[in-house]
Amino acid sequence: MYFGHKIIHLVVLLTVLLFTHTTAASVRSEQIIERGELNVCYWPDYFAISYKNPRTGRLEGIDIDMARELAVSMGVKLTFVESSFSNLIENLANNACDIAMHGIGIRENRKPYMTFSTPYLVSGIYAVGVKDNQYIASWDDIDKHGHVVVVQQGTFMEPVIKRYIKNAQVTVVDSFKAREQEVLSGRADVFMADYPYGKRMTQLTSWAVLFKPKQPLAPTEYAYAVPKGELEWLAEVNAFLLTMKKTGKLAAFAEKNGLSEIVVND
Repeated sequence: MYFGHKIIHLVVLLTVLLFTHTTAASVRSEQIIERGELNVCYWPDYFAISYKNPRTGRLEGIDIDMARELAVSMGVKLTFVESSFSNLIENLANNACDIAMHGIGIRENRKPYMTFSTPYLVSGIYAVGVKDNQYIASWDDIDKHGHVVVVQQGTFMEPVIKRYIKNAQVTVVDSFKAREQEVLSGRADVFMADYPYGKRMTQLTSWAVLFKPKQPLAPTEYAYAVPKGELEWLAEVNAFLLTMKKTGKLAAFAEKNGLSEIVVND
């Protein structure tokens, strides 16, 4: 039994080595294989990315699909660890998860605390309004006197929109739900969001409409995050991403989850 277990372990390890194109498995992947479990941090409120469907209780989204593929490629069990952007730094530092997979924007203020994979999605800023607003029918109608634009405090969108908007009034709110409330109440005309959240609004509500700028506004690359400085583990994750791109699986998952518009295939 012991000899058989060692043979299985060796086969799994060799599979990882071939998969990652590295000469030696990282300490992290060896630990994952040894315990037989990959721990993945996810944020349950990110529609089409890592979303816990309130009707079914099931996890769905492109990163849920990708996490499952990563675990299969390593021959281990997958465990999802509920997290959020506010807990991301702590969860990577204390090893609550081996990798965070929930559409993490590559931002300078995060780089001291984590290491990013190559990007797999890129989204600029979109606007969400109501279908029956007779004054706004396209992105070009937004920045006009008398219109009100909502943006969430502390997001990368806040400083961008404050610089970008010249004529409309910009209102800052403290939560993503407050953005919707401002528009639904009529106190604002549109709120700013990324593409996945905008898609959520149009698919899950009867009132929302998504406005896209003619040229991408402040495009942000999305990646996976691993604990700071674990470069060998990062190389394995990047090799996984490359394989998913080359085989077309990333594109297929993007299409399945309505994200083909923002997928990065190269």
